[in-house]
Amino acid sequence: MEGPERAGPRPLRLPLSRLKGLIKADPEVSLASQEAVFAIGKAAELFVEMIARDAYFYALQGKRKTLQRKDLDNAVDATDEFAFLEGTLD
Repeated sequence: MEGPERAGPRPLRLPLSRLKGLIKADPEVSLASQEAVFAIGKAAELFVEMIARDAYFYALQGKRKTLQRKDLDNAVDATDEFAFLEGTLD
């Protein structure tokens, strides 16, 4: 099929080679399958999408279209899933 009706998963926007390099940088990881690299990349994309969407909500509240650092801080403070990021953006 052609066009937007194509079946199958959407390819990652993050380069797989870069993801592999990041994964291999962990001394506890000796091997990572292609499927594992893809899954980690997909999770990273979904995470970035979620935090960006939440931060954009705060930018809109401030009547802005551009994200600022304070928007990310607000998203981290307001969302339990981002609690692990508290203090890391300082």
